Amino acid sequence: MGDPEEPETSSQNEEKKSIASRGVPASESLYFPRFDSEELRSFQDKEENATRNLWSLEELTNFVFSKKYQAKYYETALGFLKLLAEKTYIAGDDISNYIRSNNISKATFYNRVLPRLRRVGMIKIERDTIVALESKRKFRPMRISFSKTFGNYLLKIADSWLAAVDDVRSRKKE
Repeated sequence: MGDPEEPETSSQNEEKKSIASRGVPASESLYFPRFDSEELRSFQDKEENATRNLWSLEELTNFVFSKKYQAKYYETALGFLKLLAEKTYIAGDDISNYIRSNNISKATFYNRVLPRLRRVGMIKIERDTIVALESKRKFRPMRISFSKTFGNYLLKIADSWLAAVDDVRSRKKE
C-alpha cells in the first residue's frame, strides 16, 4: 500500500475503537431478583426440583416491571392485566375508561406500559380495519388479549438450560 516504513496508524486506530458498553436498555430487559430473594416465593426444593406452586399475576408482573424500581409502571401494568383477566379481551373504549378512572397518564400507558407488555409477549394487540359507510373513512380499533408468547419464550429458555445442565451432569457421572 504505502511505504513499508510508514506506520498504519489510521487503520490500526479504526480497528481498536469500539463503542463503550452502556448495558442493556431498561425497555429491553426483565427483572430477575436473586433466586433466594425475599421477593420470590420458593420455586424449587433443596435438590433443585421445581415445586408445583404457581406465581400470581402480581409476581409475574414484577419480572417485567419491578415493583422495587418501577413502581408506577408496575401498578399501571398490574391493574391493566387484572382488567384484561376479567374481560378476556379489551377494546379501545375499555382502555380509555381504565386510564381515566385510574388517573393514569396516557403517555405512560401508551408509550411505556403497553409496548413493553407487548414486546415481552404478555399481551397481543390485534387491529380490525373498519370503513365507515357514511364518510368512507377508515379506522382501525385495537383489541388486546393475553398471549402465551411470554410463557413459551421463557419455557424455551428454561428447557434449553435444563437440557444443557442435564447433559453436563450426565457426562460428569460417566
